Amino acid sequence: MSETTTAFAPALTARLRHPRTWIWAAGTALLLALPFYLDRFWLQAGLFAMAAAIGAIGLNLLTGATGQLSMGHAFFLAVGAYGYCVLAGESGTENGHSLSGLGLPSGLAAVLAVLLAGAAGGLFSPIAGRLRGAYLGIATLALIFIGQHVLFNASSLTGGYNGRSVPPLSLFGLTFDDTEVVVAAVPFQSSEKLWYAALAALLVSGLFARGVLRGRPGRALNAIRDHRIAAGVMGVPVARYRAGVFVLSSMYAGLAGVLLALVFQRTVPEYFGMVLSLEYLAMIVIGGLGTVAGAVVGAAFVSLLPQLLTHYSDSLPLVAAPGTGGLAPGEASRYLYGAAVVAAVLFLPGGLTRPTKNSGEKK
Repeated sequence: MSETTTAFAPALTARLRHPRTWIWAAGTALLLALPFYLDRFWLQAGLFAMAAAIGAIGLNLLTGATGQLSMGHAFFLAVGAYGYCVLAGESGTENGHSLSGLGLPSGLAAVLAVLLAGAAGGLFSPIAGRLRGAYLGIATLALIFIGQHVLFNASSLTGGYNGRSVPPLSLFGLTFDDTEVVVAAVPFQSSEKLWYAALAALLVSGLFARGVLRGRPGRALNAIRDHRIAAGVMGVPVARYRAGVFVLSSMYAGLAGVLLALVFQRTVPEYFGMVLSLEYLAMIVIGGLGTVAGAVVGAAFVSLLPQLLTHYSDSLPLVAAPGTGGLAPGEASRYLYGAAVVAAVLFLPGGLTRPTKNSGEKK
């Protein structure tokens, strides 16, 4: 015991002296304090970024770490979002549609919605285990068209074109709605409450993905990405790993979908289309393929950019509020992160989080 303590003490001292430890501690303290100081707009922007980061981490496990191109990530976000609404919602009438709901406890519904997204990924996993590259991308593209058709036409489950309202999350007696709860003389409503739930979900998701990437599964996934045949010769079950990481990526997307639904407070089918899948691919390319930090940075960039442009449209040149005849913030943001994708591919192949020396030179 004493030898263990003696060996542990220098390591702990070295870690405490490392600047990164203090940076992480300061960042954590800042994130925990933000709900006490920011208004609703900034909190919702942060919530969108955290939800996008969770989904991007899942896609980075599939595309960045394993080299499997997926164009259907938005489908699994929709499964998580609408799965939560159906599982937690009550049957009734809304906007002229008779909606079905199971009325389960919202905490249980959130967990089941994530598992439902994983089950949807599991149904597709035999295909994902055998296809790769552009072939898998084209196959997953079909999920978007199937999902859009179901979302628009299964009105008893989805509410049709107008969507359906999202039941608030309730955990341990605390309901994450706009009912005010005063904490340190600051009124906490839905955004403030959801901030800590989203932060916890992002932390757990990031740590789990980091453990996967740094452990034996991560080495196997990277081997499959770099040289599939050699990985098979070394005994890596290629099809099984591909199928498994596809299911895991789907569960991450389902969790992101649940969180997005709770932030939006309403699910709309049009949101879960092709553009959303392309945005997630942009996130991992800009941030960095195969890393958790890259997924988080890329998600923050892509998800926050249109909101910031909308918020400051009156002060920015060439950008005008939607419907005023100028360049809409949404369009401007797509131009900007489209240019960022091109710049990352040409000059930062490792993304913003893994810059490489002389990356602009041909090799």
